Amino acid sequence: MARGRRYEEEFKKQIVALFNGGKSLADINREYGIAKSTVKTWVERLNNSGSLDINDNRTEEEKELIALRKRVKQLEMENDILKQAALIPGKK
Repeated sequence: MARGRRYEEEFKKQIVALFNGGKSLADINREYGIAKSTVKTWVERLNNSGSLDINDNRTEEEKELIALRKRVKQLEMENDILKQAALIPGKK
């Protein structure tokens, strides 16, 4: 199928059920045109956490890293704003 295609959650669950029921990745790829790596991702997520949502499948360390990166970006923006503000009085 086309790159970037979005699938409904129920469809993903059906594909995972087919795989869990014994259908091979190659058969699923051939019949539905879904990349094997995509099916593997769905299977891992659904079998590990019961959810297809990436956020439900992240480790605590991954969640913390994402939060810290977001905080760093916010602080960098604030720092840039303060640098610009410090230059304004000197222009008068």
